[in-house]
This record gives sequence, C-alpha cells and structure tokens, in this order.
Amino acid sequence: MSTAPRLTALDALHRSLGATMTDFAGWDMPLRYASERDEHHAVRTRAGLFDLSHMGEITVTGPQAAAFLSYALVGNIATVGEGRARYTMIVAEDGGILDDLIVYRLADTEFMVVANAGNAQLVLDTLTTRAGGFDAEVRDDRDAYALLAVQGPDSPAVLKSVTDADLDGLKYYAGLPGTVAGVPALIARTGYTGEDGFELFVAPEHAEQLWKALTEAGAPYGLIPCGLSCRDTLRLEAGMPLYGHELTTALTPFDAGLGRVVKFEKEGDFVGREALSAAAERAETTPPRKLVGLVAEGRRVPRAGYPVVAGGNVVGEVTSGAPSPTLGKPIAMAYVDAAYAAPGTEGVGVDIRGTHEPYEVVALPFYKRRK
Repeated sequence: MSTAPRLTALDALHRSLGATMTDFAGWDMPLRYASERDEHHAVRTRAGLFDLSHMGEITVTGPQAAAFLSYALVGNIATVGEGRARYTMIVAEDGGILDDLIVYRLADTEFMVVANAGNAQLVLDTLTTRAGGFDAEVRDDRDAYALLAVQGPDSPAVLKSVTDADLDGLKYYAGLPGTVAGVPALIARTGYTGEDGFELFVAPEHAEQLWKALTEAGAPYGLIPCGLSCRDTLRLEAGMPLYGHELTTALTPFDAGLGRVVKFEKEGDFVGREALSAAAERAETTPPRKLVGLVAEGRRVPRAGYPVVAGGNVVGEVTSGAPSPTLGKPIAMAYVDAAYAAPGTEGVGVDIRGTHEPYEVVALPFYKRRK
C-alpha cells in the first residue's frame, strides 16, 4: 500500500503560486513555478528562493557528540569549530557511500547533521545504532525544521534587508543563529547551486511568514521562487554530486573522486576505515573510473544510465544529464575509464538509443561563479 507524500509547511503557498508539484523522496515538492529556464537564470544572475524542507535534520548532543560523529562518519568532526559546517559522508563497513551530509557544529556538544531526503531515515537509524557506547544522544528533528534557501549573487543584499545578522562575517560553510524578518533562524552560508547563498533553518510555523518576507525583500532584485528542476541543472553545472547518481552504496568516496573527505589521521577508529584504506591503495595503483564532464556537440540530451562509448566499446556510464541553460547545450556527468578521462580526449560519445552522439570530455565543474 502506497502512502501519501509528506507536505512541507509551505505546501498551500506553493499551490497558490501555481507550482507544478512532484513526489520527491516521499515529499510533495515544487518542481517548477513557471519556466525552469527562467528560474535557473534568476539564480545565476540575481536570486532565487527555494523550499528545501524535505531535507533531513538530525541533532546529536552530549559530552561525546564530537567523538561519536568522528567515529560514525568519515570526516574529523571533532575539529569543526563552533558555528562552522563540514561536508562529509557516512559509509557502510565495506566503504560504500550511504549518504553525503553537511554537519553543523551549533555548540561545543551540539551538532546538526543534514541528510538527503531519500536517505534521512537510513542515516538516522545508522547513527542511532552506532551511538551505542558513546555518551551522545541522536534525535530525529525532521519535524522541527522548515528549510528555505536564498541563492544567487544578489542573495546577500536580499537577506541583509531583513536581518541584522553579520552576513559579511559569515564565511562559506558557516552558520549563526539570528533573526530574519522577525523569525528566529539558523543562518547558514551553504547551498547546492554553485552560487553564493544562504540556507535558513526555521520552525515550520514560521516558514510562510519568512517566505513572504523574503519574496517582498527580493522583489527589487528580481528574486523569484524556484523549484527542484532548476536546482538540479544548477548543481549539475556546478559539478556537485547527487546521491543515487554520482554517489551510491556501490562506490566508495575514493571511487567518486572524493577521497579528500576521508580523514585517516583523526584519533581513534571509524566505521569503514579498513575498507577505505584498501580503497585508497587501489585508487593509487589501479585508478577507478573517473567522474568527468561531457558537453554535447549536438542537441540530444544524455540521461543517467546511458553508456559512454569510444572506438565501439563501452568505456563509462552517464550519471546525470540535462540541457544546460548557462552553456546553451546538453551536458552530463559520467564515470569513464581513466584512459578516456583527460579533457579533450577524442572519439568519446554517448550511446543515445543506439546512436553514437559525439561529446567533448571536459574537467568539472562546467560553471564556476565569479568571486
């Protein structure tokens, strides 16, 4: 029996704005409001407003919270300063990626782990199991937060008009408590678009008030509401991995080219250490398939799962593909054999329904914002 998708605190507001809704990871979420291309360009050139309340917040507290998270995750969470955040991963004992996460250190003994919507329950259950033996408590706070994001080059100006918080002093991957348009919020300088931006964690009952205030404050800057569709093309252009596409349980962080997030030098053991150590050695001696960018020479769009081909042989697989509004042509991320991973490698294409479509191999990301 299928269950009805969960609704965010902003569901009625999205529908009043004419949003096209879609079931995403068990949530009813706005896919787009009008033109996803217009929404994409708004974030690249001005500002966009997102509802990301489907993300999963898990609070970890207690005297050994830092030591516990350093054991449960691949990163060295004990070295994260108060008010800072870190991108990290949680893996299985065999090193396979269960999810990629952002961990915020809210206080000396309090952390917030933000998981992807589709993996939130798994991450919660896994952390709860791994907490045994530590003086730390794992709490499901998914219902305690709504999450709004303002992204784009004008996002600091929009937010400054409705908060007294020191945004100039707020570095990338940092967060501070503050008040935005009269609403208490955790203000984080994080995002998934390749642009400057902020994510605002607030109580669900304050979400609509905050959305309306940000919409009004953003009007002079051309801010518009944005859905999941443009969020995907934005993160694809920025070369950011998406769980279930570039990251899976079949891949270790080293297979995904993200071995840098694994901190072997941290104190004590951590889950997956032995398997990841072996994966790191394998990556040195036998390079795994490498994640690269592909830019179409034609107009046909590659999709996840399409074979990457060269010389009549399959040499890789597309993990994400879409038309790029910024580049004006189709792009894709793909894992390809190391011999075909160098930018400019000739003869590489994508098999799109039996036809070899030529693609240029490029380094990621496709797009980098001007600082």
